[in-house]
Amino acid sequence: MANFKLGKNSLNELQGVHPDLVAIVQRAIVLTAQDFGVHDGLRTLEEQKKLIATGASQTLDSRHLTGHAVDLVPYFNGKLRWEWPPIYVIADAVRTAARELNTPLRWGGAWDVDFTASNDSPEDLVADYVSRRRAAGQRAFIDGPHYELPRAKYP
Repeated sequence: MANFKLGKNSLNELQGVHPDLVAIVQRAIVLTAQDFGVHDGLRTLEEQKKLIATGASQTLDSRHLTGHAVDLVPYFNGKLRWEWPPIYVIADAVRTAARELNTPLRWGGAWDVDFTASNDSPEDLVADYVSRRRAAGQRAFIDGPHYELPRAKYP
């Protein structure tokens, strides 16, 4: 198993994030076979508006605004990289950490699934989510680095 740890920038991004989600991230970095950085934690409303303007986000009701979401991005040779194969590895580690900590989690790779309870691979979850959206005549917004605490338990 690799021996990764959160860097200074990642720790700064976790400032203001709900402690249950911070605990998941801290456990996931120990479990993962893929290094990652915390790209985004708590956001301001202005930051969120800019992300909507660029198409990187779709809502002003983001869980990032309340400290209930993080974006975990693969880290390679000192650079963050948005690539699916390592995103899936991180997703496995995050789900394992959430299960160990008995914390429900929603994943941006399959928004409509209880990620913590699912046993399907992250790849299958994304493919099935896209299929469900298409079958409903809707576009799938996939955000693989995004993890959030569900509103039902964390209003």
